[in-house]
Amino acid sequence: MDLFEYAREKTLEQESPLASRLRPSTLEEVVGQQHIVGKDKLLYRAIKADKLSSIIFYGPPGTGKTTLAKVIANTTSANFTQINATAAGKKDMEAVVKQAQNDRGMYGKKTILFIDEIHRFNKGQQDYLLPFVEDGTIILIGATTENPYFEVNGALLSRSVIFELRQLEKDEIKTLIQRALTDPVKGMGNYQAVMDEDAMEFLADMAGGDARAALNAVELGILTTKRSEDGKIHITLEVAQECIQKRVIRYDKGGDNHYDIISAFIKSMRGSDPDAAVYYLAKMLYAGEDVKFIARRMMICASEDVGNADPHAIMVATSAALAVERVGMPEAQIILAQAASYIACAPKSNAAVNAISAAMESVRKVKTTVPSHLQDAHYGGHTNLNHGVGYQYAHDFPNHYVKQQYLPTEILGAKFYEPGDLGYEKNIKEYLKKIKESD
Repeated sequence: MDLFEYAREKTLEQESPLASRLRPSTLEEVVGQQHIVGKDKLLYRAIKADKLSSIIFYGPPGTGKTTLAKVIANTTSANFTQINATAAGKKDMEAVVKQAQNDRGMYGKKTILFIDEIHRFNKGQQDYLLPFVEDGTIILIGATTENPYFEVNGALLSRSVIFELRQLEKDEIKTLIQRALTDPVKGMGNYQAVMDEDAMEFLADMAGGDARAALNAVELGILTTKRSEDGKIHITLEVAQECIQKRVIRYDKGGDNHYDIISAFIKSMRGSDPDAAVYYLAKMLYAGEDVKFIARRMMICASEDVGNADPHAIMVATSAALAVERVGMPEAQIILAQAASYIACAPKSNAAVNAISAAMESVRKVKTTVPSHLQDAHYGGHTNLNHGVGYQYAHDFPNHYVKQQYLPTEILGAKFYEPGDLGYEKNIKEYLKKIKESD
């Protein structure tokens, strides 16, 4: 690199966003993720020993996936190449592989290929990498915000170690903010900016674990705030609020977090917590989730988790599903909130789902025959086959009940539906007990 190229690179580095400039160059500078880069952890030891195998970093934005890849680039003796799956194609990968093969064959030098947003590659693109990962031509480092078990080919997964990065803790965000304010080389220490404690608390909280969001707000605040009479730039709570606006909702309708939020929504209704149910509902609506998808999930929950303990729950959920299609947003959110809170507050029973699960298992395991007296008798000659002979019509008997065999002989005595003791299901249980006692 000549003097001109060096000066140009330093200028670009100085003009890059604060979040990029502040990236650590060594493991010791990394903030957070100590569960994978702590000194006794596998990744730390592998990086220090320069013995990396293929790995995939998985986690929300701003948690350090690219940062760790850059640290590896600064630490390893291998060649390091980076591509972004949103812009790269097969030709780019072919060029990397060809160079890696040359370096390996001629100099015995390994190549690390870092693919940012690897989930953007289609199956064919991922398949292309497989033989070169397998034979050691390249060491793959993939970064993704999506669950790799959903988005990355199983063959690549089996040849990689997956490290899940977590959202940064509030104190860790504050550490990065402080570093940004005071570091004169990578940060903005030369600006003589100071931040009020309540402003720092606010930014650390509103960033929601996303270091990039917090640092972008710090940079915006410093660059747009006039100096005070003391010559310093004061970042107040008011300035911080203007710079970050609102918390970024961690929700992708096509991604892993989508399933996490809907899971929490269902489990909150099942757990009889209307506050949590409405909160997760709001989070989905705020992120633009399809109201029809939410309504379908509520209908399932009304049957699976409430069932006959409150038969009205499925009617409320079904009515809500029809109503939101006709009404649309924003008013549909009221209808969904009504249905979600009703289901959450209803008495619970999973007897229906247990019944069908047990019955399906029985069907799978045991071959049965319908008892002859229950078989169809709506045709001439049924008596010759003994079909329907001996069947007793329940409505001809007191209480519209008569004891007779309904289950196939092969599973006679099996119990599938066991009503609980809550809500209307308690009445069902008492009724069944009463008619059985009249046998």
